[in-house]
Amino acid sequence: MAGEFSSGARFEIRITPADVGKRVSVRQVLQITDGHPTFTDTIGVLASWDAGVVCITRRTGEDVHIAESLLVAGKVVPPAPARRPPRVPSLSAEEIQELASRAWPATETERLGGWTLRSTVDPRAGRRSEGFTRRANSALVGGGPGRPLDEALAYTVDWYRTRGCTPYLQLPDSSPYAAELEGRGWVREADTLVRTASLVPLTELPGGAEVALTRTPGPEWLSAYHRTGELAEEALKVVTGGASVWFATAPGAIGRCVVDGPWALFGAVEVAPEHRRRGLATTVMAALARQAYTEGAFAAYLQVEADNDAARALYDGMGFTDHHGYHYRRPAR
Repeated sequence: MAGEFSSGARFEIRITPADVGKRVSVRQVLQITDGHPTFTDTIGVLASWDAGVVCITRRTGEDVHIAESLLVAGKVVPPAPARRPPRVPSLSAEEIQELASRAWPATETERLGGWTLRSTVDPRAGRRSEGFTRRANSALVGGGPGRPLDEALAYTVDWYRTRGCTPYLQLPDSSPYAAELEGRGWVREADTLVRTASLVPLTELPGGAEVALTRTPGPEWLSAYHRTGELAEEALKVVTGGASVWFATAPGAIGRCVVDGPWALFGAVEVAPEHRRRGLATTVMAALARQAYTEGAFAAYLQVEADNDAARALYDGMGFTDHHGYHYRRPAR
């Protein structure tokens, strides 16, 4: 890549672990041939600096890990120049469902044709974790299952029951299997909307409280996240999974963002009851959006319960519009 350091300049490392979260340019020794070193430059967000290893996230979302001993220069650089925001990419409901599944990964998966069976269960205790996340304990229905539907359903039911979980299917409202499942008595639950927006306007939202962005959720974040507890170990595996994950913590509010190419998924935006109506959700969203933008994202999406009128109104004001709806199905008990 093009160098950020002129050939005649004196090399200096002017960054420290305190610069985590800032956009930086670093130069490292690539190799030494006949006593002559060659170098390469990396520009991106300083994601972490731990145990002698520097991690920089490029605009593409790629993480570059560099041994501290190989660094010869480093400095903080200005944000990437403003650009005209591209259009939100056009994806089908199934494509966005796959994208979201990568951002909320189950600890165990199995492909069944175009379906993905997902489970997140403590293998030592055999505890089911569906109370924490139905999404990571359900079969994602995309294309065909590669076998007759009744046979696929029987296999799926058995797969989940051997893991102590209720057999759930997650499918878009437009799926051709919706009517088939209705006719077989599978119960519909948890209607949800997927909403999309351009990311750039989110980066310009007003902010008030100070927001800390980290790669892993700290104790304050976890204590505010309402779905942790006895399933904290399994929850941690799920919430930290994804291409490029960020956690936002502000006094009385938290949020999570996963950057995957041009897309940024927002979730786990929660405000403590005593801190509501102070704009904290907006502040957290803005901080995460700015971080996602530095990594090259330009489109945002989120998932919200269809009957959550307050959340939908909040996201309306941020420019989100409905992309599609999805729901879950389970066998009648």
